[in-house]
This record gives sequence, structure tokens and C-alpha cells, in this order.
Amino acid sequence: MESKGPSLYVQPGTSVDMSRSLDEDSLVDGPLISADALHSAIRREFQTVPTPCHAGLLSLLHVVYVVLSVCLAVLCVLKVGQEEVCASILGNVRGDSVILFGKVCLWVLVLLFTGCAQYHHSRARSRGYLRFYRQMQGLKHLPLTVHSAGNVLLLVVLAAQLPLKVHTYMLLSILGVELLVALPCLLYYTVKVMKFNRERAAPDVSQEEHTHNFSITSLPTETGFREGSSLEEVVEKQADLIEYLKQHNTLLSKRLLNLTAQH
Repeated sequence: MESKGPSLYVQPGTSVDMSRSLDEDSLVDGPLISADALHSAIRREFQTVPTPCHAGLLSLLHVVYVVLSVCLAVLCVLKVGQEEVCASILGNVRGDSVILFGKVCLWVLVLLFTGCAQYHHSRARSRGYLRFYRQMQGLKHLPLTVHSAGNVLLLVVLAAQLPLKVHTYMLLSILGVELLVALPCLLYYTVKVMKFNRERAAPDVSQEEHTHNFSITSLPTETGFREGSSLEEVVEKQADLIEYLKQHNTLLSKRLLNLTAQH
């Protein structure tokens, strides 16, 4: 005679399914995070790049250095008046030596600026601004390249042992050309970074997802490749993207846990 009561036998997978359903119900019944809260959290992640202030200060120091070098060369090296004042201030030090010492100090400042820019640009890269990092990669090193090339030319002039007037004119010419090349580079760099800070754009991944949502009707393209892109460029972009996604997933998990606890 069969028993019509509930069976005491439970299949092995039933308890697992029940616990899984309870976990899913707890997630569904848990507090929902509003879209505004998520958007505000993502917006707070944007951090400006502070290097425009450094570039502006370096540009000002470069202009002041060149002006003082011209005055020093005319008054103390070519000795067009004020010889006693130069002798009382400089002593036994030659005027062109002071100019060269100042050039070395300026080069050190440019080197420090390049290192500072590299640090802040790397942080922007880790936050997902890969396109900005690649665009500024060569521009931020250009002032150091110009000053280093100027140092090489100055060494050539010193080794040539030219007459005093020719030596002085060559020295001032190199400093002038260096200023005319390096100053526009710093100004252009400053404008580009200020524009980036003012736009406060989302990371590249978010922009690509937003663009993809409005380009469904376009022709399909292969993922990771664009027309005219070389293989090395594609590999570099994919490597940057993978590195960013790893860091972003960790940060986003912590942020979601904090938002869930607050709501």
C-alpha cells in the first residue's frame, strides 16, 4: 500500500537549488542603486591633470632666462658699458660661463617637468584615458628633446673655440632658436591638457560603448581593428585596454559595495 504523505526522500540537488534561489531572491529584494548615484560616482572618478601650471611656469622661466642671458652677454661678455657693475657682481666668473650654468639648471627643470608629466599621464592612462595618453606621448617629451639638442649645439660651439664675438653671437642664436621651438610646444601642450580637463570626458571604454549604442545600423567591423590601423597600434591599444579593465573592475567592485551599503 503506497503512502500518500510527503516523501521524506530529498534529491541531492534540491538543497543546492533552494539555497541558490534564496540567494537570488536576496539579491533581487536588496536595495537597488539608482542610475544617478552610479553616474555621480563615475563622475567623481575624473581627476584633472595638473601639469598646465607646471608648463606655464616653465615657459615663464625660459623666457626670463633668455632675456637675462641676452642682457648678460651684451653687458658683461661683449662689454658694452657697465663693466664695473658686471665685475662687482660676477667677480672672476665669465659671463658666458654664467649663461651656461643657467642653461644646465633650465635643462634640469625641463627634465623634472617631463618626469612629472609622465607620472600624471600614466595615472590618466590607468583611469582609462588611453587616447589622451597616446596623443600626448610625443608632445610631452618634445621640450626635453629640444633642450637636449640645444645643449649639444652649445657643446659644439664651446669645442670650436671661436672668437669672442662670434662665440657670443652663436650662443645667443642657439638660445633664441631653442626658445622659438620649445615655447610653442609648451603652449600647445598646455592648451591640449586644459581642454582635456575642461571637457571632463568619460573614459574611452565608456565613450566607445556609448558610440556603439548609436551605431547599430552601421556596417559591422571586426572588433579591435580600424581602417588604417597597423598591427602594432592595435596590439598596443588592446594591451592598454586590458590593463585598464583589470584596474577598473577592482575599483568598480569596491565602489558598488560602498554604494550598496549606503543605500
